[in-house]
Amino acid sequence: MPATLSCPACGSTFADRWRCSCGSPLRFADRPLPEGPAPGRHELDRNRGLWAFDDFLPVGREVTLGEGWTPLVPSEEWDASFKLEYVFPTGSFKDRGAATTLSRAVELGVDTVVEDSSGNAGAAIATYAARADIDAEIYVPAGVKASKLRGIERAGATPIRVEGSREDVTAACIEAVESGEGWYASHAWNPAFFAGTATVALEIAAQRGWSVPDAFVTPLGHGTLFLGAYRGFRALYEAGWTDRMPRLLGAQAAGYAPFADARHGESETEPNEVADGIQIREPVQREAILDAIDDTDGDVVALSEAAVERELDALHARGFYTEPTCAVAPAALREFRERGVVEEGEDVVVALTGSGLKG
Repeated sequence: MPATLSCPACGSTFADRWRCSCGSPLRFADRPLPEGPAPGRHELDRNRGLWAFDDFLPVGREVTLGEGWTPLVPSEEWDASFKLEYVFPTGSFKDRGAATTLSRAVELGVDTVVEDSSGNAGAAIATYAARADIDAEIYVPAGVKASKLRGIERAGATPIRVEGSREDVTAACIEAVESGEGWYASHAWNPAFFAGTATVALEIAAQRGWSVPDAFVTPLGHGTLFLGAYRGFRALYEAGWTDRMPRLLGAQAAGYAPFADARHGESETEPNEVADGIQIREPVQREAILDAIDDTDGDVVALSEAAVERELDALHARGFYTEPTCAVAPAALREFRERGVVEEGEDVVVALTGSGLKG
Protein backbone atom coordinates (compact mmCIF):
# COMPACT_ATOMS: atom_id res chain seq x y z
CA MET A 1 0.00 0.00 0.00
CA PRO A 2 1.64 3.32 -1.05
CA ALA A 3 2.35 5.68 1.83
CA THR A 4 -0.04 8.56 2.49
CA LEU A 5 1.01 12.18 1.95
CA SER A 6 0.29 15.10 4.27
CA CYS A 7 0.57 18.88 4.16
CA PRO A 8 2.83 20.54 6.75
CA ALA A 9 0.99 23.84 6.24
CA CYS A 10 -2.69 22.92 6.63
CA GLY A 11 -2.66 19.31 7.79
CA SER A 12 -4.60 17.86 4.84
CA THR A 13 -3.82 14.27 3.83
CA PHE A 14 -3.93 12.61 0.41
CA ALA A 15 -3.46 9.17 -1.07
CA ASP A 16 -1.49 10.93 -3.79
CA ARG A 17 -1.23 14.43 -5.16
CA TRP A 18 1.62 16.55 -6.56
CA ARG A 19 0.94 19.45 -4.17
CA CYS A 20 -1.59 20.35 -1.52
CA SER A 21 -4.82 22.12 -2.46
CA CYS A 22 -3.50 25.04 -0.36
CA GLY A 23 -0.42 25.23 -2.61
CA SER A 24 2.15 23.81 -0.16
CA PRO A 25 4.60 21.02 -0.98
CA LEU A 26 3.59 17.70 0.58
CA ARG A 27 5.51 15.24 2.75
CA PHE A 28 4.98 11.64 3.74
CA ALA A 29 2.44 11.48 6.56
CA ASP A 30 4.52 8.95 8.48
CA ARG A 31 8.30 9.05 8.58
CA PRO A 32 9.71 5.60 9.30
CA LEU A 33 12.50 5.33 11.87
CA PRO A 34 14.29 2.14 12.95
CA GLU A 35 14.24 0.87 16.49
CA GLY A 36 17.40 -0.19 18.26
CA PRO A 37 21.06 0.75 17.79
CA ALA A 38 22.86 1.44 14.54
CA PRO A 39 24.06 -1.69 12.74
CA GLY A 40 27.69 -2.74 12.67
CA ARG A 41 29.94 -2.11 9.68
CA HIS A 42 29.15 -5.45 8.04
CA GLU A 43 25.45 -5.64 8.90
CA LEU A 44 24.23 -3.34 6.13
CA ASP A 45 23.58 -5.11 2.82
CA ARG A 46 25.14 -2.69 0.35
CA ASN A 47 23.98 -4.88 -2.53
CA ARG A 48 20.53 -3.41 -1.85
CA GLY A 49 21.80 0.08 -2.72
CA LEU A 50 19.68 2.81 -1.18
CA TRP A 51 17.43 0.18 0.36
CA ALA A 52 20.20 -0.91 2.69
CA PHE A 53 18.43 1.79 4.73
CA ASP A 54 14.90 0.57 4.09
CA ASP A 55 13.96 1.13 7.74
CA PHE A 56 14.19 4.86 6.94
CA LEU A 57 12.47 4.75 3.54
CA PRO A 58 8.72 5.23 2.97
CA VAL A 59 8.99 3.73 -0.53
CA GLY A 60 9.58 0.08 -1.42
CA ARG A 61 12.40 -1.18 -3.63
CA GLU A 62 10.66 -1.41 -7.00
CA VAL A 63 13.04 0.28 -9.46
CA THR A 64 16.80 0.20 -9.10
CA LEU A 65 20.01 0.30 -11.12
CA GLY A 66 22.25 -0.43 -8.13
CA GLU A 67 22.51 3.25 -7.18
CA GLY A 68 24.04 4.42 -3.92
CA TRP A 69 27.17 3.97 -1.81
CA THR A 70 29.18 6.52 -3.75
CA PRO A 71 32.82 6.87 -2.61
CA LEU A 72 33.78 9.16 0.25
CA VAL A 73 37.30 10.32 -0.65
CA PRO A 74 39.66 12.47 1.45
CA SER A 75 41.28 15.36 -0.39
CA GLU A 76 44.28 17.02 1.22
CA GLU A 77 44.19 19.91 -1.25
CA TRP A 78 40.79 21.01 0.08
CA ASP A 79 41.27 19.70 3.64
CA ALA A 80 37.92 17.96 3.26
CA SER A 81 36.35 14.71 2.12
CA PHE A 82 34.49 14.58 -1.19
CA LYS A 83 31.33 12.52 -1.58
CA LEU A 84 31.52 11.51 -5.24
CA GLU A 85 27.87 11.81 -6.17
CA TYR A 86 28.74 11.91 -9.86
CA VAL A 87 29.56 8.17 -9.73
CA PHE A 88 26.00 7.08 -10.50
CA PRO A 89 24.28 5.32 -13.43
CA THR A 90 23.31 8.62 -15.10
CA GLY A 91 26.21 10.65 -13.74
CA SER A 92 24.53 12.72 -11.02
CA PHE A 93 23.11 12.49 -7.51
CA LYS A 94 19.62 12.82 -9.00
CA ASP A 95 19.57 9.03 -9.40
CA ARG A 96 18.91 8.79 -5.67
CA GLY A 97 15.62 10.61 -6.04
CA ALA A 98 14.76 9.05 -9.39
CA ALA A 99 15.01 5.53 -7.93
CA THR A 100 12.59 6.29 -5.09
CA THR A 101 10.27 8.44 -7.23
CA LEU A 102 9.87 5.80 -9.93
CA SER A 103 9.50 3.16 -7.24
CA ARG A 104 6.53 5.12 -5.88
CA ALA A 105 5.19 5.50 -9.42
CA VAL A 106 5.23 1.71 -9.75
CA GLU A 107 3.48 1.34 -6.38
CA LEU A 108 0.75 3.69 -7.64
CA GLY A 109 0.39 1.99 -11.05
CA VAL A 110 1.46 5.07 -13.02
CA ASP A 111 1.62 4.81 -16.84
CA THR A 112 3.36 8.09 -17.74
CA VAL A 113 5.59 10.42 -15.73
CA VAL A 114 6.26 14.07 -16.48
CA GLU A 115 9.22 16.13 -15.21
CA ASP A 116 10.83 19.52 -15.85
CA SER A 117 14.59 19.82 -15.62
CA SER A 118 17.68 21.66 -16.79
CA GLY A 119 19.20 18.26 -17.57
CA ASN A 120 20.36 15.99 -14.74
CA ALA A 121 16.99 15.30 -13.12
CA GLY A 122 15.44 14.81 -16.53
CA ALA A 123 18.06 12.26 -17.53
CA ALA A 124 17.64 10.44 -14.22
CA ILE A 125 13.84 10.31 -14.39
CA ALA A 126 13.96 9.24 -18.05
CA THR A 127 16.44 6.45 -17.29
CA TYR A 128 14.60 5.07 -14.28
CA ALA A 129 11.29 5.35 -16.12
CA ALA A 130 12.81 3.19 -18.85
CA ARG A 131 13.91 0.70 -16.20
CA ALA A 132 10.34 0.64 -14.87
CA ASP A 133 8.80 0.40 -18.38
CA ILE A 134 6.93 3.66 -17.80
CA ASP A 135 6.61 6.38 -20.45
CA ALA A 136 8.25 9.74 -19.68
CA GLU A 137 7.97 13.29 -20.96
CA ILE A 138 10.76 15.66 -19.89
CA TYR A 139 10.29 19.43 -20.23
CA VAL A 140 13.67 21.10 -20.76
CA PRO A 141 15.01 24.58 -21.57
CA ALA A 142 15.38 25.16 -25.31
CA GLY A 143 19.13 25.60 -24.81
CA VAL A 144 19.68 22.43 -22.76
CA LYS A 145 23.16 20.92 -23.19
CA ALA A 146 23.28 18.35 -25.97
CA SER A 147 24.94 15.77 -23.71
CA LYS A 148 22.05 15.93 -21.25
CA LEU A 149 19.45 15.88 -24.02
CA ARG A 150 21.02 12.72 -25.44
CA GLY A 151 20.64 10.99 -22.10
CA ILE A 152 16.92 11.76 -22.09
CA GLU A 153 16.37 10.69 -25.70
CA ARG A 154 18.45 7.50 -25.50
CA ALA A 155 16.30 6.34 -22.58
CA GLY A 156 13.26 6.56 -24.82
CA ALA A 157 11.70 9.57 -23.12
CA THR A 158 10.17 12.46 -25.04
CA PRO A 159 11.99 15.77 -24.51
CA ILE A 160 9.82 18.86 -24.83
CA ARG A 161 11.85 22.05 -25.35
CA VAL A 162 10.49 25.25 -23.88
CA GLU A 163 11.69 28.73 -24.83
CA GLY A 164 12.27 31.25 -22.07
CA SER A 165 13.50 31.01 -18.49
CA ARG A 166 13.85 27.99 -16.24
CA GLU A 167 10.63 29.15 -14.58
CA ASP A 168 8.89 29.05 -17.97
CA VAL A 169 9.90 25.40 -18.33
CA THR A 170 8.33 24.55 -14.98
CA ALA A 171 5.16 26.48 -15.82
CA ALA A 172 4.74 24.58 -19.09
CA CYS A 173 5.28 21.26 -17.33
CA ILE A 174 2.76 22.05 -14.58
CA GLU A 175 0.20 23.07 -17.20
CA ALA A 176 0.66 19.66 -18.84
CA VAL A 177 0.32 17.84 -15.51
CA GLU A 178 -2.84 19.75 -14.60
CA SER A 179 -4.35 18.90 -17.99
CA GLY A 180 -3.89 15.20 -17.18
CA GLU A 181 -0.87 14.39 -19.36
CA GLY A 182 0.96 12.40 -16.68
CA TRP A 183 2.09 11.94 -13.08
CA TYR A 184 4.40 14.70 -11.88
CA ALA A 185 7.75 13.07 -11.01
CA SER A 186 9.12 16.43 -9.89
CA HIS A 187 12.49 16.63 -8.17
CA ALA A 188 11.31 19.90 -6.59
CA TRP A 189 7.81 18.86 -5.45
CA ASN A 190 7.64 15.08 -5.11
CA PRO A 191 8.34 13.89 -1.53
CA ALA A 192 9.54 10.53 -2.85
CA PHE A 193 12.46 12.32 -4.51
CA PHE A 194 13.57 13.80 -1.18
CA ALA A 195 13.26 10.39 0.45
CA GLY A 196 15.89 9.24 -2.03
CA THR A 197 18.26 12.17 -1.63
CA ALA A 198 18.07 11.78 2.16
CA THR A 199 20.12 8.61 1.78
CA VAL A 200 23.24 10.68 1.09
CA ALA A 201 23.28 11.56 4.80
CA LEU A 202 22.71 7.94 5.83
CA GLU A 203 25.62 6.79 3.66
CA ILE A 204 27.99 9.48 4.90
CA ALA A 205 27.30 8.54 8.51
CA ALA A 206 27.64 4.81 7.80
CA GLN A 207 30.89 5.29 5.89
CA ARG A 208 32.28 7.22 8.86
CA GLY A 209 31.30 4.66 11.50
CA TRP A 210 28.10 6.52 12.47
CA SER A 211 29.72 9.88 13.03
CA VAL A 212 28.73 13.02 11.17
CA PRO A 213 31.06 15.79 9.95
CA ASP A 214 31.15 19.28 11.40
CA ALA A 215 29.76 20.60 8.12
CA PHE A 216 28.32 19.33 4.84
CA VAL A 217 28.62 21.56 1.74
CA THR A 218 26.41 21.08 -1.29
CA PRO A 219 25.16 23.04 -4.34
CA LEU A 220 21.80 24.70 -3.73
CA GLY A 221 19.27 25.40 -6.46
CA HIS A 222 15.90 23.81 -5.76
CA GLY A 223 17.65 22.27 -2.76
CA THR A 224 16.99 18.66 -3.68
CA LEU A 225 20.22 17.38 -2.15
CA PHE A 226 20.46 20.06 0.55
CA LEU A 227 16.99 19.42 1.99
CA GLY A 228 17.28 15.67 1.49
CA ALA A 229 20.54 15.67 3.43
CA TYR A 230 18.92 17.66 6.22
CA ARG A 231 16.08 15.16 6.51
CA GLY A 232 18.51 12.26 6.42
CA PHE A 233 20.78 13.68 9.13
CA ARG A 234 17.72 14.62 11.21
CA ALA A 235 16.33 11.07 10.93
CA LEU A 236 19.68 9.58 12.01
CA TYR A 237 19.78 11.88 15.02
CA GLU A 238 16.19 11.13 16.04
CA ALA A 239 16.80 7.39 15.65
CA GLY A 240 19.75 7.71 18.03
CA TRP A 241 22.24 6.47 15.43
CA THR A 242 24.23 9.72 15.59
CA ASP A 243 24.69 12.20 18.41
CA ARG A 244 24.48 15.54 16.60
CA MET A 245 23.60 17.37 13.38
CA PRO A 246 26.22 18.79 10.98
CA ARG A 247 25.98 22.39 9.83
CA LEU A 248 24.52 22.52 6.33
CA LEU A 249 26.27 24.96 4.00
CA GLY A 250 24.79 25.84 0.62
CA ALA A 251 26.52 27.01 -2.55
CA GLN A 252 24.46 29.09 -4.99
CA ALA A 253 25.15 30.72 -8.35
CA ALA A 254 25.43 34.52 -8.30
CA GLY A 255 22.30 36.09 -9.78
CA TYR A 256 20.28 32.98 -8.90
CA ALA A 257 20.76 33.06 -5.15
CA PRO A 258 17.52 33.60 -3.21
CA PHE A 259 18.88 31.91 -0.07
CA ALA A 260 22.18 33.78 -0.03
CA ASP A 261 20.27 37.01 -0.67
CA ALA A 262 17.88 36.25 2.20
CA ARG A 263 20.76 35.83 4.62
CA HIS A 264 23.27 38.40 3.39
CA GLY A 265 21.35 40.88 1.23
CA GLU A 266 21.16 41.03 -2.54
CA SER A 267 24.47 41.15 -4.38
CA GLU A 268 25.27 43.21 -7.47
CA THR A 269 27.53 40.47 -8.85
CA GLU A 270 26.99 39.53 -12.50
CA PRO A 271 24.80 36.42 -12.95
CA ASN A 272 26.70 33.13 -13.00
CA GLU A 273 25.70 31.45 -16.26
CA VAL A 274 28.27 28.64 -15.90
CA ALA A 275 26.51 26.83 -13.04
CA ASP A 276 23.42 26.15 -15.15
CA GLY A 277 22.15 23.30 -12.97
CA ILE A 278 21.20 25.59 -10.06
CA GLN A 279 19.76 28.62 -11.81
CA ILE A 280 16.62 28.69 -9.68
CA ARG A 281 15.22 32.02 -8.48
CA GLU A 282 11.96 30.71 -6.98
CA PRO A 283 12.67 27.42 -5.19
CA VAL A 284 9.61 25.38 -4.30
CA GLN A 285 10.91 24.31 -0.88
CA ARG A 286 12.09 27.80 0.15
CA GLU A 287 10.69 27.84 3.69
CA ALA A 288 11.76 24.27 4.49
CA ILE A 289 15.30 25.03 3.32
CA LEU A 290 15.51 28.26 5.31
CA ASP A 291 14.35 26.29 8.36
CA ALA A 292 17.04 23.66 7.72
CA ILE A 293 19.73 26.35 7.51
CA ASP A 294 18.56 27.90 10.78
CA ASP A 295 18.16 24.56 12.55
CA THR A 296 21.74 23.51 11.77
CA ASP A 297 23.35 26.93 12.25
CA GLY A 298 24.14 26.75 8.54
CA ASP A 299 24.87 29.35 5.90
CA VAL A 300 24.73 30.03 2.16
CA VAL A 301 27.00 31.92 -0.23
CA ALA A 302 26.69 32.86 -3.91
CA LEU A 303 29.61 32.16 -6.26
CA SER A 304 30.69 34.08 -9.35
CA GLU A 305 31.44 32.52 -12.72
CA ALA A 306 35.15 33.18 -12.25
CA ALA A 307 35.24 31.42 -8.87
CA VAL A 308 33.44 28.38 -10.28
CA GLU A 309 35.66 28.18 -13.36
CA ARG A 310 38.81 28.34 -11.21
CA GLU A 311 37.49 25.61 -8.95
CA LEU A 312 36.47 23.45 -11.89
CA ASP A 313 40.00 23.62 -13.28
CA ALA A 314 41.41 22.71 -9.86
CA LEU A 315 39.06 19.74 -9.52
CA HIS A 316 39.93 18.40 -12.97
CA ALA A 317 43.65 18.83 -12.27
CA ARG A 318 43.25 16.60 -9.20
CA GLY A 319 41.30 13.88 -10.99
CA PHE A 320 37.76 14.89 -10.02
CA TYR A 321 36.09 15.09 -13.43
CA THR A 322 32.94 17.01 -12.61
CA GLU A 323 30.57 19.29 -14.49
CA PRO A 324 30.70 23.07 -13.89
CA THR A 325 27.71 23.31 -11.54
CA CYS A 326 29.38 20.80 -9.24
CA ALA A 327 32.33 23.15 -8.67
CA VAL A 328 30.23 25.64 -6.71
CA ALA A 329 30.45 23.49 -3.57
CA PRO A 330 34.26 23.34 -3.17
CA ALA A 331 34.43 26.99 -4.27
CA ALA A 332 31.96 27.79 -1.50
CA LEU A 333 34.13 25.94 1.01
CA ARG A 334 36.95 28.38 0.24
CA GLU A 335 34.55 31.28 0.75
CA PHE A 336 33.23 29.88 4.02
CA ARG A 337 36.79 29.55 5.32
CA GLU A 338 37.62 33.12 4.32
CA ARG A 339 34.54 34.32 6.18
CA GLY A 340 35.36 32.26 9.27
CA VAL A 341 32.21 30.15 8.93
CA VAL A 342 34.43 27.06 8.65
CA GLU A 343 37.49 27.13 10.87
CA GLU A 344 40.85 25.48 10.32
CA GLY A 345 40.82 21.80 11.19
CA GLU A 346 37.06 21.38 11.06
CA ASP A 347 35.78 18.11 9.62
CA VAL A 348 34.01 18.88 6.33
CA VAL A 349 32.33 16.74 3.64
CA VAL A 350 31.65 18.29 0.23
CA ALA A 351 29.24 16.82 -2.32
CA LEU A 352 30.51 16.59 -5.91
CA THR A 353 27.22 16.19 -7.69
CA GLY A 354 27.56 15.82 -11.48
CA SER A 355 29.91 14.16 -13.95
CA GLY A 356 32.13 16.12 -16.35
CA LEU A 357 30.99 13.72 -19.07
CA LYS A 358 27.74 15.71 -19.06
CA GLY A 359 29.39 19.14 -19.24
